[in-house]
Amino acid sequence: MRQELLSLPKGLAEEVSKNLVMVARLIDEEPEQAYAYSRIALRLASRVAAVREAAGFAAYATQKYSEALAEFRAAKRMTGSVELWPVMADCERGLGRPERALTMAGEPEVAKLDKAGQVEMRLVAAGARRDLGQLDAAIVTLQSPELASSSVQPWTARLRYAYADALLAAGREDEAREWFGKTLEADKDGATDASDRLAELDGVEFVDAMHEDEADEVDEDDDEADAAEVAAAERASDQAEYYDEDDEEYEPLDEGSEADIDVTDEVVADLDGDRADDKA
Repeated sequence: MRQELLSLPKGLAEEVSKNLVMVARLIDEEPEQAYAYSRIALRLASRVAAVREAAGFAAYATQKYSEALAEFRAAKRMTGSVELWPVMADCERGLGRPERALTMAGEPEVAKLDKAGQVEMRLVAAGARRDLGQLDAAIVTLQSPELASSSVQPWTARLRYAYADALLAAGREDEAREWFGKTLEADKDGATDASDRLAELDGVEFVDAMHEDEADEVDEDDDEADAAEVAAAERASDQAEYYDEDDEEYEPLDEGSEADIDVTDEVVADLDGDRADDKA
C-alpha cells in the first residue's frame, strides 16, 4: 500500500493515507463511519488499488454488496491478484446469488490462493450450500484436511465453528457439541461465540449481575422522571386553572416571548453541538 501511495503527490498521499487509517480503525466497531472515510479516499485516489480494496471492504462491512463487488473487481484488475476471490464470492451470496458463489468456488482462481484463501473459499462455498438448503452438502464441503488437523492456524476456529453450526442445523446435536468444544480450544482470542453456543446446548443460562444493577438504576431513574413529570403536569394543571382566559389579569405568552426564545436557543445549541460531534 505504501508503494502505491508514493505514486501520488505528497500532500494528496498524506490525505488519502489518513482516511485509510480511519477506515481500518473504524471498520469493525463503526462500519458506517468507516464507509464514509472510504468514500473520501475513493474520491481522492480512485486509481490506487489499495483505495479500491479498502472501499470494497468498507462497503462489504455495511452490506452494500453490489458496491463492494464492483470495488473488489476493480482492485483485482489493477493488481492481477486473486486474493480477493473468496470475499467476491461471498458478495455474490450477499446479493442472493449462491449459485454464482459455488461456480466461483470451482474456477481456476481458487488453485492460485494460499492456504488461508482456500479455507476461506471453502467457508464461502459451504455457506452457499446452506443458502440453498443443502445442509448435508455444506457439511461435506467443510470436511477437509484443515478441519481434521490438530494444528491451530488463524482460520482453525472459524472453520470448526462453521462445521459445528452446520451439524447443529442438520440436527446432529452431539457432534455439534463436540465441535463447538474443539472450536473453543482453538479460539484463543474469543473471535467466536462457541462458549455461548455450548452453554445453550447444555441449557445453561448466564445472568449478568452488572446489567441487573444497571437495570435497577434505570428503573429508579425512570421512577424519578415519572414523578417529576407528574409534578410538572400538576403544576401546569394548577396554572391552567388559575389563569382563566376570561380573567382580566390573564396574559398569554406571545409567539416571540422570552420563554420560547430561551427554549429554542437551547435546542439550536444542542443541534449545533450534535453537528459538531458528527463532523469530528
